[in-house]
Amino acid sequence: LQVRLGHRFARPDLLARALTHRSYGADHNERLEFLGDAVLSLAVSSLLYERYAGSDEGDLTRVRAHLVREDSLH
Repeated sequence: LQVRLGHRFARPDLLARALTHRSYGADHNERLEFLGDAVLSLAVSSLLYERYAGSDEGDLTRVRAHLVREDSLH
């Protein structure tokens, strides 16, 4: 994966964990997925906040929820 991406990860152990489904074993990515979800939500929130400055918080929340849900990310 590192070769295909053209990027060498500083912590290959975290890369392996991030790509491991919990059904495979105990060393899985659930905690990293939790953190990644929060980072994605923050990034999308920031972009929406800047792009739609006139929108209220309820509208921004609905748009963010639509963008970061699993179906939209596929």
